[in-house]
Amino acid sequence: MQLEVAVLSNAGGRGVNEDACGFWTGDGGCFCVVSDGAGGHGGGDVASKLAVRVILTHFQEAPFCTGEEIDFSLKAAHRAIVDQQKTRDVLARMRATATVLAIDTVHHTAVWGHVGDTRLYLFRGGRVAVQTKDHSVVQKMVDAGYLAQEALRDSLQRSRLFAALGHEEDFTATIEATPQALQPGDAFLLCTDGFWEYVNEAAMAAALARHRTPAEWLRDMERDVVANGGREQDNFSAVAVFCGAVAAGRTV
Repeated sequence: MQLEVAVLSNAGGRGVNEDACGFWTGDGGCFCVVSDGAGGHGGGDVASKLAVRVILTHFQEAPFCTGEEIDFSLKAAHRAIVDQQKTRDVLARMRATATVLAIDTVHHTAVWGHVGDTRLYLFRGGRVAVQTKDHSVVQKMVDAGYLAQEALRDSLQRSRLFAALGHEEDFTATIEATPQALQPGDAFLLCTDGFWEYVNEAAMAAALARHRTPAEWLRDMERDVVANGGREQDNFSAVAVFCGAVAAGRTV
């Protein structure tokens, strides 16, 4: 299966970009990761960059598109962050979210996993077919029926997470371990909360319909993020992947 991948990372209105993202392709597989760091005093950007590096290095050494490998890579990133926390006092409280996508380009399937509120979307036929659920207090309120899904973006508690890489307690990542069959025209979007907070799902789908490359799609949505985010805009990052017939540019 032919793929086209585009990457976006912007500091927004902040002095430091605590997001990190990237992808790696090997024989038969494409592996993408987006991470959002937290902790302040330089810790956030250290945590996110470390998570991306550890996860992609894992797949370079074990390029298998399975939920088990995604789970292993996230746990490896967690251990690396915990170990790094011990090296300097200013890094002691650093954390990171992460979302990982693995696409099998031979069998045309995909698996994914995430920790925190960095999201994965799968668009099929111009609509959201898959959206990961945030590991957040507000998402639990939505699931319990105490808060409407539409109110999630505006909640003052939205950034309170109960799972993150580097947290003292053990975490359980959410893994889509069953290989999901892909169709020509499928589009993936992995993005941090600084991105999806200011571009809702309807706007994502509308922008997708206007473009034939993932780079154009990301640039279109970036304009919405900048326009809606204001001067204090958080860091925002995303990776977009077009599958099959949609992929009109560089292929992997």
